Amino acid sequence: MKIKLLAIGKTDSRELQKLVDVYLKRLKHYVKFELQLLPDIKNTKNLSASDQMEKEAELILKHVESSEALYLLDENGLEYTSVDFAKLLQKQMNRGIKEWVLVIGGPYGFSDSIKQKAHGKISLSKMTFSHQMVRLFLVEQIYRACTILRNEPYHHQ
Repeated sequence: MKIKLLAIGKTDSRELQKLVDVYLKRLKHYVKFELQLLPDIKNTKNLSASDQMEKEAELILKHVESSEALYLLDENGLEYTSVDFAKLLQKQMNRGIKEWVLVIGGPYGFSDSIKQKAHGKISLSKMTFSHQMVRLFLVEQIYRACTILRNEPYHHQ
């Protein structure tokens, strides 16, 4: 199984990108992983929040096959402990799906149209984080989940 992380917009902070790159390098030893950055929607000042979310949904769905498991990073999603997130990863692997697609949306979240196509929603916290920070936290948690599944000492309980 391959894990694909889709994110709207590029990371402005070189420091954050360096940290993301550390975990991307580590992940290569465990799972096929791809971070795909999608371009920001242009001319957003002329769009309502719902129109912007709909355009982002169209862009995201162009990169998702119907056979892939689509999960959205959403403030109203389920919160997991690191061990439970590792179990969710294992469950996706056991399902035999080709790709597990995780999506970090734009500033307004996700439209109803993409929420209806999603297999699940994940929340990292009840707190609000920048989308750039979420990338780092999620990539680190995927790495942590892989080490948990292999009973390696990275995660301490």
